Amino acid sequence: MSGDRRERFSVNRVDTDEHQSEDNVAPVVGTPREDPEAALPSSEHPTVTRKYSLTRESSLTSNYNTISDQHLTAHSSSTWRSLRHHLTRDALPKIDHYRNLMSIVAGGASASQRPTLDDLHRPPADKDYFDSDPSEIVLVEGGAEDDAGPASGGAPAEGSKQGWIKGVLIRCLLNIWGVMLFLRLSWVTGQAGILEGLLVVTCGNVVTVLTSLSMAAIATNGQIKGGGTYYMISRSLGPEFGGAIGAIFSFANAVACSMYVVGFCESLSSLLSENGLQIFDGGINDGRLVGSLILVVLLVICVLGGMEWEARAQIFLLLVLLLAMIAFVIGVFVGPLNDDEVSRGFVGLSSDLGWENFYSDYRFSEGKMQNFFTVFAIFFPACTGILAGANISGDLKDPSGAISKGTLLAIVITYFSYLLFVVLTGCTVTRDASGNVTEIADLSFLNCTGRECNYGLHNSFQVMELVSVFGPIIYAGCFAATLSSAMASLVSAPKVFQALCNDYLFPYIHVFARGYGKNNEPFRAYGLTFIIALAFILIGELNSIAPIISNFFLAAYALINFSTFHASLQRVPSWRPDFKYYNMWLSLVGAILCTAVMILIEWWTALLTGAIIFILYLVIHYRKPDANWGSSTQAQTYNEALGSVIALGGLEDHVKTYRPQLLVLAGAPRDRPPLLHFANTITKNMSLLVVGHYLKDPAPPRVKRRLTDTSTRWLQHNKIRAFYAVADGPSVYDAARSLMANVGLGKLKPNVVLMGYKSDWKEAPREDLLTYFNIIHSAFDQHLSVGLLRVREGLDFSSLKEDLDNSQIKDDLVNGQVQEEDDRRSMGAASSTGSLATLEESVSMLGKTIWVGLKKLTKASPNKSPVLKTETRLKGLPKGMIRKKERTRVFRGPSGEVAAPQVIDAMLQFTKKRPSGSTIDVWWLYDDGGLTILLPYILTTRSVWAACKLRVLCLANSKVDFASEARRMAELLCKFRIEYTDVIIIPDVQKPPQPESSQAFESLIRPFRVRDTQNSSEEHRPDIISEAELTALKDKTNRHIRLRELLLQHSHDAALVVMTLPIPVQGTVSAPLYLAWLETLTKDMPPFLLVRGNQTSVLTFYS
Repeated sequence: MSGDRRERFSVNRVDTDEHQSEDNVAPVVGTPREDPEAALPSSEHPTVTRKYSLTRESSLTSNYNTISDQHLTAHSSSTWRSLRHHLTRDALPKIDHYRNLMSIVAGGASASQRPTLDDLHRPPADKDYFDSDPSEIVLVEGGAEDDAGPASGGAPAEGSKQGWIKGVLIRCLLNIWGVMLFLRLSWVTGQAGILEGLLVVTCGNVVTVLTSLSMAAIATNGQIKGGGTYYMISRSLGPEFGGAIGAIFSFANAVACSMYVVGFCESLSSLLSENGLQIFDGGINDGRLVGSLILVVLLVICVLGGMEWEARAQIFLLLVLLLAMIAFVIGVFVGPLNDDEVSRGFVGLSSDLGWENFYSDYRFSEGKMQNFFTVFAIFFPACTGILAGANISGDLKDPSGAISKGTLLAIVITYFSYLLFVVLTGCTVTRDASGNVTEIADLSFLNCTGRECNYGLHNSFQVMELVSVFGPIIYAGCFAATLSSAMASLVSAPKVFQALCNDYLFPYIHVFARGYGKNNEPFRAYGLTFIIALAFILIGELNSIAPIISNFFLAAYALINFSTFHASLQRVPSWRPDFKYYNMWLSLVGAILCTAVMILIEWWTALLTGAIIFILYLVIHYRKPDANWGSSTQAQTYNEALGSVIALGGLEDHVKTYRPQLLVLAGAPRDRPPLLHFANTITKNMSLLVVGHYLKDPAPPRVKRRLTDTSTRWLQHNKIRAFYAVADGPSVYDAARSLMANVGLGKLKPNVVLMGYKSDWKEAPREDLLTYFNIIHSAFDQHLSVGLLRVREGLDFSSLKEDLDNSQIKDDLVNGQVQEEDDRRSMGAASSTGSLATLEESVSMLGKTIWVGLKKLTKASPNKSPVLKTETRLKGLPKGMIRKKERTRVFRGPSGEVAAPQVIDAMLQFTKKRPSGSTIDVWWLYDDGGLTILLPYILTTRSVWAACKLRVLCLANSKVDFASEARRMAELLCKFRIEYTDVIIIPDVQKPPQPESSQAFESLIRPFRVRDTQNSSEEHRPDIISEAELTALKDKTNRHIRLRELLLQHSHDAALVVMTLPIPVQGTVSAPLYLAWLETLTKDMPPFLLVRGNQTSVLTFYS
């Protein structure tokens, strides 16, 4: 048998050093061959049906072995381990891999994560992927994987979830069939008539149908979590709109709960008064007492009984409501039971009466003359309630399917029921009736001319009770409608508010996010909702606030429609809802209709609702919460940016639209804060700034991503609007050249390269010196402008680290943990500099956490380290809570010593305002296109340099008429509209320098000189200054030495010196000589910027 199997079946395997017998061979399962004949028919070969090829990096051999299906279940765990090297690292597709992006992590494939690209393409040599447990071995073929996954851990038990009928359909039916059905629908029919009454009902349902279609599209576009309306809007339109709607929607539901309870109390008071009964005064005090008791009972049902009790109560109330409606329909066909009912206008089902009531008869009612739109505004709240099921999305078994199916079916059922009731009331009850039984004989009871009638469609709200075969059950229906709606609102408000609190969009409210029990019930939010509802019940008068609440609901409807339209408009690939019966333009129409209805109900409440949403939007936008939800607004930003860049690329460059777009070769941003602060001063709110980081050695993508995340976070915390770009290469020069050539997109591309001056060029390795020099050459080769910045204290502060423990400055607050420290450990030297994040952007806490942070911020440092004092407004604190605080930021050196205050001042020098009377001296030596004068002018428009005066110093063209040259320069500056305080002409730049200056220069270049001219190989080295070079460039050298003397004479006390950078002629000047020129100009000077344009005009005096 064994030999037979050997002839019939074969499996490729990796040849290993371990020899295994045939009887102990484990199944070697790998990737199926691409050959279609690799799989043999299972009927012919019952034991093994496929031939496998192995996917291990080891060499494949021609050794073959045989296996059988019995072996697949007979081998022990140790045998699996012994053959783990034969298995592929790839993982089968499973749902756990797509639950969130954090599932893609290092560590290879396991039951809950897929391997990264690096794991598959460049696996670490010392990493064993299948060394832990047999269950972690991933087979490419066979075996169903468990779909539970870690994401499902801690989820509510499936049995506690509700289906679409109990969770959505019943809730929507109860909310739509409200008291309007029993008390106001007959009045609508009397005013609008049957025809326009049907139109009123239809128009209201058109709005809700469009909204439901949009909601169904959103609900089926991925998994819906708890939060209902808030969750859908926030994940579609972003946290600003979502948070605003979530806040007002939660409040609206809490107040709506009190309104429904008050409606119940009014119905109960009416019933008691008809029977001559009362509790206190038969008025508002009775309502307060009964309403408070009812609210407590509802709270007990919802909180103690949970969703199951609440659902059972809803079913009971629905049965009562259906009985009331059935009693009304039966009463229509039975007709009046006595003359008293006839005298009140109930004459029975009549086609003649139907034609009489077919058309409208608008009258003065409710304090104003009614028309179609006013009647529609009064009726429309009856159409609301379609979000009752969506609001408990976290308690639904299948939110995506249940919300769409249950809501749409509820709208269809209630729509036709409302149509039926409009027709039945119009065909059975007259518009006016006196209620006088004696007038029945001559039908005068229908004539109310000259007298006031209290019965009929126009005058009585108890028409449904009159028609019903059993009148008291209509009261039971009213009670059921109000209590069910109140219960739904009492449940919806906490659920939505809990989801809102969990997202940290507003301060102080996260305390209400905590859930209890297996269903994560928001008991704290229930308590808050109870307090709000009880307060409005005790107020008692809710008529004035009712339109505002209706507008809050309509605003939510409008944004649901707009969310669908906006997502469809952006054409995001992730927008692919399962529900296909929607249209983006219908969603837009729905949003417009909802807005129009808001205005129809009450124009001032619509404005108030819009103002509240706008204020909440601004609050969230100002706080900038960490909420990256992939909303359609992000897609819109991308589309707008892409369209703008493409449109910009089609435009020709013009001098009037020139902007200095900087590529700052600063390395890791936190290593050289002064350079980035200076660059940001130039480009802030005006142009492009890119921080370039070049690496000497190739780095894996994971390291680059980590660098990008850390650097981008540092830039954001320091309010530097810049992009970060990292490049690696076989050398620093190649990486820097790659940055200069490839950074940017279209016209959004750097045109100025800004670098720090290499102050250690004398001691640095010659290779580094040449690299720095060649980078300057490369920038000019690519027709880029070049700027070099030098400050006395230097630009490199990478040796300093911020002591977060003593500083109490936290970059990222996630569950109270400091993430920045983890970033530093993982990045090593590349991210060793301490974060300079401002307090405004670093601390954003809620509730108790804020005050704990404030207490720590004001706590004295144990080693009395220097502090930076500032007035700051903490994000999340209202205006009244703004206080002056001392912000302690401790920086430590390599040995842990506390950095001196002057060191910190040097690091942050370009963020502090210059004193009044300071000067910026511009040495415009050569015409480079105007960049030398443009950059200083831009600096004077910034707050840091606004107090500085601009002085322009130029070289003389002639030896006599200096005044004329000064006038010509002043005239040129005026035409350029550049404000200046003085123009100075330098007449004696050709004068020989002082001997001591020449001697200082000689000592500077002495280590790089070659005096033995016979050694031709040494003389032509690029890092050596030859005698021939010194002789050829003697005049230029003397010119720079002389400029040094003039700089000391005129600009030694300037706040900033800007000078035209001399261009190194390729092949003429060596690297050390060129750096010696720059050293001579800038040594021991104030902050010094050497800049050279690309000889293209950046200034014009034409309009």
